[in-house]
Amino acid sequence: MHQLSRTDARRVAIRAQRLTAERPASLIDAVRAVGLLQLEPTSAVAPSADLVLFSRLGPTYDPRDLRDAMDELRLVEYRGMVRVAEDVALLRAEMAAWPGVGEWQTSLGQWVEDNRACRLGILDRLRRDGPLPTSELPDTCVRPWRSSGWNDDRNVRMMLDLLVQRGEVAAAGGRGRDRLWDLAERVYPDDDDPIPADEARARRDQRRLSALGIARARGPATPGEPLDVNDAGEAAVVEGVRGEWRVDPSYLDQPFRGRAALLSPFDRLISDRKRMGDLFEYEYILEMYKPEAQRRWGYYALPILNGDRLVGKLDARADTKSGVLRVRAVHEDDPFSARVSKAVHREIADLAAWLELDLVLPA
Repeated sequence: MHQLSRTDARRVAIRAQRLTAERPASLIDAVRAVGLLQLEPTSAVAPSADLVLFSRLGPTYDPRDLRDAMDELRLVEYRGMVRVAEDVALLRAEMAAWPGVGEWQTSLGQWVEDNRACRLGILDRLRRDGPLPTSELPDTCVRPWRSSGWNDDRNVRMMLDLLVQRGEVAAAGGRGRDRLWDLAERVYPDDDDPIPADEARARRDQRRLSALGIARARGPATPGEPLDVNDAGEAAVVEGVRGEWRVDPSYLDQPFRGRAALLSPFDRLISDRKRMGDLFEYEYILEMYKPEAQRRWGYYALPILNGDRLVGKLDARADTKSGVLRVRAVHEDDPFSARVSKAVHREIADLAAWLELDLVLPA
């Protein structure tokens, strides 16, 4: 049982996410280390996936490299998350078992079966003419999709998501802003040696722990990628924090060289908000869904990392029409020392230069 202080645990998490002074060697190395890149469309500063890679690779990162890697299928998208192509093998068993168990899963399977002709029509069109954007795929659903309102009658969009989960369709790069779709067999690496479900699940847990460094052994169910890691790694306790943790021992007992970094609100270091609070003792809420008068830190505030602590939030907006990165405020959780302030402002200047925008600081 590893006995860790909060500082130890934070440093493990930061090392795992490649936010130390030793940067990843390449784009693919960065994505492999981070584990998942969320394709979140909000770009008040820049798209989240690009911010995540900028924070790891620095100003040399070119967003076109991510698009090229996806078009070349060195990286693949699965349900809104970008992964290295070899990780698809760990998802095959889950695809084969779709829809799984439970009332909701059964209802999804029934909806696809009720619209079997639409499913087959989409697969046939992709087989003949793919890759294609959603707008060029036929909607012949006899039973429309019904929801609380957001996805009502978005039949093709919902069918594609379920066909992705079934392992029949995959995202195949893009054309401008349009995502393209194709048969999964033409996108994913060959599956000559399928991994049994139990082994795939265990390897996914280990892969998740390698990306997170430290995580809960057990946790509540979440949509998409889980937050816990079951029995991966080795047991640990964190001083002052309740519960059982699992740690990847390869990150322990290493020298730590921290740095300043500006994080996406969807960065994987902070995506588990409970872990963020337990280990970093940091308060953060993405406030873009709040009325402006109720915001404390800004519409799309970027968490600020310095060394092994989260120390503040950057309220900034990219005004591309005016050609400026407009900084409204740098919120300091505790007053910055001169050294921290210099490091943080250097990162802000690097962000503006990377965006090819002039930096405008508050008066």
